[in-house]
Amino acid sequence: MRKPLSLIAGAAVLGLALAGCSTGGGESDPGNADQVEVFTWWASGSEKVGLDALVKVFNEQYPDIEFINASVAGGAGSNAKAALASRLEANDPPDTFQAHAGAELTDYINAGQLQDLSSFYEEQGLTDVFPASLIEQLTVDGAIYSVPSNIHRANVTWVNTAVLEGAGIDPTKAPADIDAWIDDLQKLKDSGVESPLALGTEWTQMQLLENVLIADLGAEGYSGLWTGDTAWDSDGVKTAVDHYGELMKFVNSDFAGLEWDAATQILLDGNAGYNVMGDWAEAAFVQAGQTYGDEYTTWPTPGTDGVFDFLADSFTLPVGAPHEQAAKDWLTTISSAEGQKAFNIAKGSIPARTDATASDYPAYQQTAITSFADDTVVSSLAHGAAASISWSGDISSAVGKFGTDKDAASLVSALVAAADKALG
Repeated sequence: MRKPLSLIAGAAVLGLALAGCSTGGGESDPGNADQVEVFTWWASGSEKVGLDALVKVFNEQYPDIEFINASVAGGAGSNAKAALASRLEANDPPDTFQAHAGAELTDYINAGQLQDLSSFYEEQGLTDVFPASLIEQLTVDGAIYSVPSNIHRANVTWVNTAVLEGAGIDPTKAPADIDAWIDDLQKLKDSGVESPLALGTEWTQMQLLENVLIADLGAEGYSGLWTGDTAWDSDGVKTAVDHYGELMKFVNSDFAGLEWDAATQILLDGNAGYNVMGDWAEAAFVQAGQTYGDEYTTWPTPGTDGVFDFLADSFTLPVGAPHEQAAKDWLTTISSAEGQKAFNIAKGSIPARTDATASDYPAYQQTAITSFADDTVVSSLAHGAAASISWSGDISSAVGKFGTDKDAASLVSALVAAADKALG
């Protein structure tokens, strides 16, 4: 999440200051802070490992507050978002809920369902320890509505080194662009690898498409898609759609029914050479006992070197939170140096704080910390930073349809229609 290009569609709009923010000492009204219900989609696998690490720090910092795990599994958060929408509509909010920082928050803000956390940032000193570019990306009309627990990178290609070496491909060198990558995919196919590129369900397809859009349009052109500066029927988008269609010829036939971890497992098992996935996949490789630079490695997706495709898992303070002070205490933990270190080492992401020590992190995360500091940052489509929930949903439906009919012209038309609807 972050650099010269400011991320499109920030996450905030109101200017009301919150009073009485926690100072991190756990001092709160016992009647309003004896428990905190935290709503996430981190229900299993490496994501649950990361949540558990974060909860451990929270329990140490606030031993008198009971943590209530309200996680909802499945769909990369889509199931959780549907359940959350029902609760918010019924005026039954959790104390805090997970959301991707960026445009995904727009619908909640417009509905008046989130409190402004600007004064919380000031009281906790977060404007001093979060990068200025991140603060800018989180702010709209002077207000901030969420606290990031991490930063993830979405333009990462995970590489099984043995599979590539078996086809005579150097796994340490990324192809220069999408065309060169397609050539290597064909080499893998010719060597006997049935499905060179592991892929999963609809949102993973959308993430692959956004990677291709970045590669073919460049950072500025890709970011212009979300402001109307880049036309969705431009030659660059059409080239990207054609490239995306070519890549789909190399994926596993059961992609539509696989969650991200199952798609990543294809790579882990040596039945694919590549998988484009966010860096939450790092935890899966670690848990499998693999070593970065040995059994697996990573590159920025071909054609996207020098760009950091950003998303951030963040937490909010809903209007009407039953245990508001405890929710602020949770936000204090997730933004603390201790909380971010424990969480990100476990989850494969990197801290939002600039005072983190890179050498404390494993090899992959060190590369991401460097890239986040040096590269041009753009917003992830598939993970809520670039487009509103409704716009992203329309794109997801179009991408899912393309997975069945492979009709490039129809996909471009659907993308144009989605943008016209979203941008007016």
